[in-house]
Amino acid sequence: MPEQNAPTEAQVQEALRAAPPIILAPGPREAPTQVPPVPHDVWELPGGTAWVYRGEGNGRLTRPVLLADGFNSGPSTPDFLWNGLDFNAPYPFLSELRRRGRDLVLVGFHERSASILDNAQAAIAAVKRANADREGKHPLVVGGFSMGGLVTRYALAKMETEPGGDDHETALYLSFDSPHRGAWIPIGLQAFAHYIRKLDPRFSGQINSPAARQLLAQHIAEWQDSPAPDKEREEFLAELARVHHWPRRPRKIGVANGVGTGEGNGIRPGVDAVKGKGLGIVGTDLNTQSAGDDQLVATLRVLTLKKPEIHTSGLPEFDGAPGGTLEGFGILADALNKIAGLGVDVPVREHCFVPAVSAVAIRDVHTHDDLYADINALSPEDSELDEFKVASRNEPHTQVTEELCTWILDRLP
Repeated sequence: MPEQNAPTEAQVQEALRAAPPIILAPGPREAPTQVPPVPHDVWELPGGTAWVYRGEGNGRLTRPVLLADGFNSGPSTPDFLWNGLDFNAPYPFLSELRRRGRDLVLVGFHERSASILDNAQAAIAAVKRANADREGKHPLVVGGFSMGGLVTRYALAKMETEPGGDDHETALYLSFDSPHRGAWIPIGLQAFAHYIRKLDPRFSGQINSPAARQLLAQHIAEWQDSPAPDKEREEFLAELARVHHWPRRPRKIGVANGVGTGEGNGIRPGVDAVKGKGLGIVGTDLNTQSAGDDQLVATLRVLTLKKPEIHTSGLPEFDGAPGGTLEGFGILADALNKIAGLGVDVPVREHCFVPAVSAVAIRDVHTHDDLYADINALSPEDSELDEFKVASRNEPHTQVTEELCTWILDRLP
């Protein structure tokens, strides 16, 4: 039945705040379908928790692999991690680690959108606990998914540079589609989040969280702002530089969910991604990012007659770049389509989230040439990693595939 009247501000505010928050992050959207195994141990950490699952045939912790959770909102849970990285994934990575006799230690955080520097304290404590509890001298493997790769990168580097710091006894560092050179959330999505802050502040709160400000290559704190690296990102990069950017002792490997050919994901620049159709939101248009100056990326209208436009200048065609994708437009559309009067069409559901060049730390993401670089044609020595693997297609961010996971498994010490 067609809508007869536009919803009131009070009605929209109540409906949005009663619904689950809009969260732009990878992972399961529905309630977990399978119960994870019972951990052999649980470590309470400063700002986090680690769940320990011994490998097959291991009576004690002997060959630990520590993997840190990525960016999201709220606390890490084993249910979320097991369902996203094993049960509902193309490849049962966590189970395979254990089948091969590896002790799995999942490092989670009380708040996944907290500062990377703060969450690194949980990672450092987990490394120390693993070394204290480990039987024998088999070295650690330490890394993480998405932001978790940056948390552990900084944690290990900090342990190496702190005067009198503990030896992390880590032989291998690994990152899984981690944004070493920055991640991307479309400016139109960021602007919309801030534009509806009065109705529901949670979406804006995630975009303005410490971790998001540190991760995003381009950020806006208010819908009227011009995109730029946030001050918190600059401070985070300065702190990384203080600890020499990377841990120096372990071998460093990483994988990307994007291709190495420089071929984009097929998303065209300057097209409608989200288009309002409900009476309370008609006039809203979120567009994919175009290169050049004064590019329209959003027209915003929610309930009022005002329709401000959001323009950008000097940004490359981020949305279509090779890399791990996120259904950012789709996540927003699915949430709005559950609110009366805020229905939208979503011609484009996904966008590049972690460019391939960022995941393998081989180029910055500020220009078209770097963003779309043919990684396969570059010298591997250009990467800050000792070895890396790119995917054979542009696929969802942190999707654990046989292609990437077996490459990692074959390199564990």
